[in-house]
Amino acid sequence: MRFVIVTGLSGAGKTQAVRNLEDLGYFCVDNLPPTLISKFGEVCIQSDGRIEKVALVMDIRGGKFFDGLVESLKYLKDNEFKYEILFLDASDEVLVKRFKESRRKHPLAPDGRVIKGIGLERHKLRELKDRADIIIDTSKLEIKDLREKINEVYGEEGQIEREVAITVLSFGFKYGIPVDSDLVFDVRFIPNPFYIPELKKFSGENEEVKSYVLSQNETREFVDKLKDMLEFLIPSYEKEGKRQLIVSIGCTGGRHRSVAIANAIYEILGKQGRRVSVEHRDINEDINKGGVKL
Repeated sequence: MRFVIVTGLSGAGKTQAVRNLEDLGYFCVDNLPPTLISKFGEVCIQSDGRIEKVALVMDIRGGKFFDGLVESLKYLKDNEFKYEILFLDASDEVLVKRFKESRRKHPLAPDGRVIKGIGLERHKLRELKDRADIIIDTSKLEIKDLREKINEVYGEEGQIEREVAITVLSFGFKYGIPVDSDLVFDVRFIPNPFYIPELKKFSGENEEVKSYVLSQNETREFVDKLKDMLEFLIPSYEKEGKRQLIVSIGCTGGRHRSVAIANAIYEILGKQGRRVSVEHRDINEDINKGGVKL
């Protein structure tokens, strides 16, 4: 049985995520008191295989009951009950925007500023986020993008495949470090094509920009060392049962250096037969300023 606990920040997309899980055949329960997790798990096990996939939404709406979640998870672990935690996150700016658009009050600040409630919630969820198996940052995701990520991890193919899924993510530091990063590398020490007039208007996916970035001595040495590090780390993550690894590579704007290097790392891992994908979060940030719709 696959037993998934869905949690995260209010406004980060938990409702949409659980809808996607329902579409994948999961038996979903929203806002179950944590003290009932063990009992619910026992009922599922005793269903003689009729319930194979379960998703439970747990968040701060549970009030004082939510404080018992960590203790309940410890009980499950002590009794060798296997479960996974899916944590939905988003930047403060995006969460505030979503609350304003929906005209909702934050559960932890019903009569105050939304940003204050978000800060309190982050503090309460810090330990739970540290325990999460999968973290999805929905700050720049459309509904269809979130659905694809849920399908990738929790669909039939994702259920069978236990090898860690690696995402190589380029980003711009001026737009913030991706909150779901596992490993973050700063490549701003590499010469910047932005200052070369004939390269400035292109991205790191352009062959001339790519050639310029990858021909630098600093780049070649960095890529070699990162390749060695990942070859050491990935098997260790898999041994510990990690399902997802986000390798974030950042430059100033996320358009030139980080894109070219992320693509290079993606190609290296692909040739090794790894489950790997590449994403460029900020490659068009200056062009497309559209908001998130979740």
